Amino acid sequence: MNRSPRHLLNLADLGADGLRAVLHHAHSRKAGRRGLPNGMADADAPLAGHMLASIFEKPSTRTRLSFEVAMRQLGGSAMTLSAGDMQLGRGETVEDTARVLSGFVDAVMIRANRHADVEAFARAATVPVLNGLTDQSHPCQLVADLLTAEERLGRPVAGTRWAWLGDGNNVCNSLVEAAGLLGFSLHIAGPAGYAPDSGFVASARARGGNISIDHDAGAAVADADVVVTDTWVSMGQTGTEDRLRAMQPYQVNPMLMAAAAPHALFLHCLPAHRGEEVTDSVMDGPQSAVWDEAHNRVHAQKALLLWALGKLG
Repeated sequence: MNRSPRHLLNLADLGADGLRAVLHHAHSRKAGRRGLPNGMADADAPLAGHMLASIFEKPSTRTRLSFEVAMRQLGGSAMTLSAGDMQLGRGETVEDTARVLSGFVDAVMIRANRHADVEAFARAATVPVLNGLTDQSHPCQLVADLLTAEERLGRPVAGTRWAWLGDGNNVCNSLVEAAGLLGFSLHIAGPAGYAPDSGFVASARARGGNISIDHDAGAAVADADVVVTDTWVSMGQTGTEDRLRAMQPYQVNPMLMAAAAPHALFLHCLPAHRGEEVTDSVMDGPQSAVWDEAHNRVHAQKALLLWALGKLG
């Protein structure tokens, strides 16, 4: 009997044990590559003969590069498809596209505008589907964030204190999920009307997650181990001037970072709008881990691909 494919649509699909296993494997596989050129496959090449299709409705740098490099290092192959170049961009249903691609590849990664489209694609697909970003969540990014935090802090994230500043967007929703799954406290500060999705918050709290949401940036970052933000205006959003005005008190600058723990690190999923949500002095300063975070996307994707394809956990 064929087993239903393992989809990663939101971080909670991994479960707490699955997420911990993915992080452990990502740490281990990264350590095993020290000194190797990026284009060389891992010694075990666990995905030899496997093919990944990546579909992009939105532009991408880190997601595209990390999935392509991840498949190469795992011994497999990857093809990148623009939605505008496919029948998907000319009227074919999401479900029909999923059925067709399932016969050509072993897994599909989608970076989409609407989360509902990825859900529809996954329901029709007979191969694993991974969410490379939607308007609702960004689970692959969060695995890289968690990996980076554990590397820099030298310990698992359970029991640590995180602060999120600004818009409660898709990345924030996935961070909320992570807090509930792994047991770290998350303190979110942003203007009224920009809180994360209430469903994600309720689910994380139901798992025992310590999630606080208010409007005080200083209180949120006080003694934080990790400070996180993202762009205030995402692709396609309107009302830019009002949004920028509302977000200004939540800019991550040296004064705000000084309220965090002395060892605190700064994370940003990139691209950053320097001078808006973060200053140059923080982005380029000693507490910034944004470049490690970006490069760790490869190791995160490798572990997630292995999980989705039943090679892990």
